Amino acid sequence: MTEQTAELVHKYSENGITTLTLNQPEKKNSLSMAMLEALSEELEIIASDTETRVVVLAAHGNVFCAGHDLREVREQFDSHEFQLALFNQCSKVMQQIVNLPRPVIARVAGVATAAGCQLVASCDLAVAADTARFATPGVNIGLFCSTPMVALSRNVSRKHAMEMLLTGEMIGAVKAERIGLVNQIVDEQHLDEMVYKLARTIADKSGHTLKIGKEAFYRQLEMPLEDAYEYTSKVMADNMMANDAQEGICAFLEKRKPEWKDS
Repeated sequence: MTEQTAELVHKYSENGITTLTLNQPEKKNSLSMAMLEALSEELEIIASDTETRVVVLAAHGNVFCAGHDLREVREQFDSHEFQLALFNQCSKVMQQIVNLPRPVIARVAGVATAAGCQLVASCDLAVAADTARFATPGVNIGLFCSTPMVALSRNVSRKHAMEMLLTGEMIGAVKAERIGLVNQIVDEQHLDEMVYKLARTIADKSGHTLKIGKEAFYRQLEMPLEDAYEYTSKVMADNMMANDAQEGICAFLEKRKPEWKDS
C-alpha cells in the first residue's frame, strides 16, 4: 500500500471484516483519478486476502461521495484521453467491487450523488442512515450519468432508474429503500451497529461458499432461464464437493456449529 493510498482510503480489518473508508471529506470524497486508483489498489489486495470475509465501504464526513471531482474534470476539458481514462478507471473499480470474491456492504451516511450513487449501487448490500440522500444529477450540468446508469439500472426498476437519470432530482433514504437501491435504513446514530451486525452475520459463513455464491449470482442474472438453471445446477454440484459444504450439512444434521476450513 502506498502512502497516498493510505491517506485517501483508510483500511481497518478485524474479525474477518475489512472496512475501507473514503478519506477526503474536504473534497466530498469525490472520485478523483487518485481516489479511484487508491480504491482499486485496496480492492486488488482484498481479492487475494483469505482473512477478509466481508468488506464495508464507508466514508468520513457528511457526504458519502459526490461523484467525480468536477474541478479535476474541468482542468482536463481539452483532453479526451484523460476523460476516457477517468471513466474507464471508474468502471474498473465498480467491476472490481462486483467481481470481488467477498460481499461488499455500503455504509451510507450523507449524500451519494452521480458516481457516488453508482458506488452504492455497485455494492452487494447497502445500509443507509435515514438522513442519506441519493441522486444521479448529471443531466442538470449537461453530462448524463451514463456510467452510473449501468449500476443503477441493475438495482432498481427501469422506470425508477429513468426517473432518477432524467430528472436529476435527489431522493431520500425511504424512497431509496422502496425502489431497491438500499437494503435497510436506520437512525444515523445506530448506523454502525446495523452495518456491523449485518457484516458479522455474513462473516460467520464459509468464505469459500460466499465466494461461490456471489460469483454465481451475478453470472446467472444475465442468462436466459434455462441456461441459468443449467449453470447453477453445476455450481451447486461442484459446491457440494467442497469440504465446507459437507461439514455444514453434517453440522446441521448433528445439531452443532460448523467449523469452516475452506477460504
